[in-house]
Order: sequence, then C-alpha cells, then structure tokens
Amino acid sequence: MGLIKIALAGEGGQGVQSIAEILAEAAYEEQKQAIYIPNFGVEQRGGVSIAFLQVSEERIGAPKFNKADVVIALSKRAVPRTARYSDENTIFVYDSSFTPEEEELPKEAKKIIGLPALDTASRELHPRVFNMIIMGAVIGFTGIVSLGSAKYALEKKLGAKFEKDPKLRELNHKALEIGWNMAQEALKEEVAK
Repeated sequence: MGLIKIALAGEGGQGVQSIAEILAEAAYEEQKQAIYIPNFGVEQRGGVSIAFLQVSEERIGAPKFNKADVVIALSKRAVPRTARYSDENTIFVYDSSFTPEEEELPKEAKKIIGLPALDTASRELHPRVFNMIIMGAVIGFTGIVSLGSAKYALEKKLGAKFEKDPKLRELNHKALEIGWNMAQEALKEEVAK
C-alpha cells in the first residue's frame, strides 16, 4: 500500500472528525503511519467540517495535500467545499440522500459515486450510525486498514458506551460492514461498466 490521502467533509455533528480519528488509530494499530488534520469552518455551529487523513506504510512527508485519492462529502454544502480536492485519480463519494447540483460536483474525478448511507442507516439500523457506514465505505474504497483494526479502534474510543449498552457495539460493527460492502459493490459496478 502506498500513500492514501482522504478528505472527509460534512456538517458539524455528523462525525467526520471521529471517523478520521478512529481510522488513524486503526492505522497506528497496524503499525502504519497516519496523519489526521481537522479543519473547521469559520461558523461557530453548523459549519462544514473537513478531516484530512493520510495513511501509509512509509513515512509521510507532508501533513497537507492538494488532491485526495478519496473525497467523501456527507452533506450538500460539503460537496462544493471538497470538489477542489478531486482530480482524475480521485474517487468522489457523496451521500445519495441529497442530489448535488451538477456545477457543484468536481470537474475531474476518476469516479463519482452516490452511496445511500443515511437512508440505509435510517431504514436498517439507526440514523446515529450513519458515520460508521461511511467509515466502512472509506475502508472498502481504500483498504487503508482492516475491518478488524477499525473495530478495535472503535472499541478504544467508544468502549465505555458499549459496556453500558452492548447493542451499540453490534449496531456500530454492523454499520461498518454495511459500508464496506457498499463500497465493494460500487467498485464492482464501475468495473462492470
């Protein structure tokens, strides 16, 4: 695995920063290098939050990047804020619960994929695990860490909550697996085209 650069963006409270933090912890558990840089909008509340994450088996040279391998936009406002991190090598993913305007989408992208993460979480699990579906999708698109390492890192972050309510653990793990499967299916569909 070479250097993988990921930009995740969404509204404050959607768990973008938590996803990046947990993935960085999972990479660390696999003896990989990881850099996570949070970026918050100028708004006090309700602004677009962006998390920049890099993972590699080798030393990472620079903390910032201009173009990502994967960009994930979790809200309509996040799409135009992240389009600039996309080029012809980028997989640009958005949650299909909203439809971005054509002019908001990146001018260049290897693939543009709409994933029904929020709808799936609401219909099959619980809306609060929407971000875990996204985290599973990031892993499915990139292979930066194993699902096992992600679950371990998730346990480190939320273990106390899981102890109080063991059903939460199962719900979060199921959401991770659903997201991973969504990404794998999306990649297969692209290959079949």
